[in-house]
Amino acid sequence: MNDTVVLHTVAMPPAPALVLRSWCVDDVPALIEVCRDPAMRLWASPAVQDDADAMRWVRTQQRGWATGDRFGFAVLETGPDSPGQLVGNVVLKETAPGKPSAEVGYWTAAHARGKGVAPRALEALTGWAFDTLGLGGLRRLELLHQVDNSASCRVAEKSRYDFDRVLPAAPPAFPLDGHLHARHRGA
Repeated sequence: MNDTVVLHTVAMPPAPALVLRSWCVDDVPALIEVCRDPAMRLWASPAVQDDADAMRWVRTQQRGWATGDRFGFAVLETGPDSPGQLVGNVVLKETAPGKPSAEVGYWTAAHARGKGVAPRALEALTGWAFDTLGLGGLRRLELLHQVDNSASCRVAEKSRYDFDRVLPAAPPAFPLDGHLHARHRGA
């Protein structure tokens, strides 16, 4: 797998088009800015405080592409008024040749929440994952979130990831119970 994959979503007024591409060093300043949001620190995993943290995070995304076990996409809003503003991240992780399932994740920048970015980006990632890895055996994608993250439940529902079950808390990383949503190839 290479990191030259670029995915697109069309504009759906009032939401502009999105471009999903691999993370690069040029994204570091925007990543730092996005990670200043308290909700990002609460719900998402990038622990980014400064240039060094952001560079490490971007390099981790790049290594995932190189090893083929994690495919992180920067989500950019495009259009006449915003030629490539960072609005989020989607990721396909825990992949392996012949493995029937993998996990998806995402986060959305504060200034882009409520605009349908996460469901549209997740739909593009889901289609790509099943099209690219489905012939190799990928049949199921899982989306996990804490039970108190109702926004993630709405994204899962909009993206046709059905509720599967409650996952027990696993402190300290997961102090609360979680939800597991799943989508099957062809669904």
